[in-house]
Amino acid sequence: MSSIGAVFSVCASDGRAALVPFVTAGYPDLPSTGKFLDALVEGGADLIEIGVPFSDPLADGATVQHTSQVSLAHGTTLQDCFDQARAFRTRGYTTPLIFMGYSNPFLQYGLERLGSEAAESGVDGFIIPDLPLEESDEFAEPLRRNGRDLIFMVTPTSTDARIREAAKRASGFIYCVSLTGVTGARPSLSSGLEGYLSRVRSFTTLPLAIGFGISTPDHVREAASLADGVIVASALINHIDSVPASQQATAATEFVRSLAAATVKGR
Repeated sequence: MSSIGAVFSVCASDGRAALVPFVTAGYPDLPSTGKFLDALVEGGADLIEIGVPFSDPLADGATVQHTSQVSLAHGTTLQDCFDQARAFRTRGYTTPLIFMGYSNPFLQYGLERLGSEAAESGVDGFIIPDLPLEESDEFAEPLRRNGRDLIFMVTPTSTDARIREAAKRASGFIYCVSLTGVTGARPSLSSGLEGYLSRVRSFTTLPLAIGFGISTPDHVREAASLADGVIVASALINHIDSVPASQQATAATEFVRSLAAATVKGR
């Protein structure tokens, strides 16, 4: 079992969903990234998703797009992202790290190098929203040789055939996009989540994590009652942005702590 799978197993034994907050590397600047990673662990993150900045993040809404633009303006590179992961491990943290990024930077970096660098720096898995299932083998092979997970997304409009194929190729967990659209905080979750997740579960024994639109503890509580994991991105970034820079790490910890308290099933 991978480190990602092991964390989901522990959370399931504890009767709660895994909490997966998201930050973009290099936003609002590179030194802040390490502070935020530490803050998220302190708040109770079970896994952490790190956005690799990209110029055309097609799955992302305005909030996450903005973080990519700012990060790229600072000159943040994929190597910087790996360096942040390596420094996080040097500080003694074992929380799994997942890079969420797009195909082109990874291809340019070199997929063999990507797999070996991930293993060496302590990156546990990858989410690549624009990677077609049919073209994923060249990514999956070097990652899995190095013990890294390749996590696939499914959506409410995915056909049974697509879900079956994603489940066959995925490892770590399945990322269940909660809605049709891009990332971003929403006032409420989709009313069809339970049926959608039941359909995905019929094709896999991997953990299911819900992302897109999770904004409040109540959202987390609802999602945790249905899924094995809950991913929070835009709402966390918006909260961090709402306070002065000197208070942002503390604000991140407090926000994540409020979400972590809502992950216990049946509460």
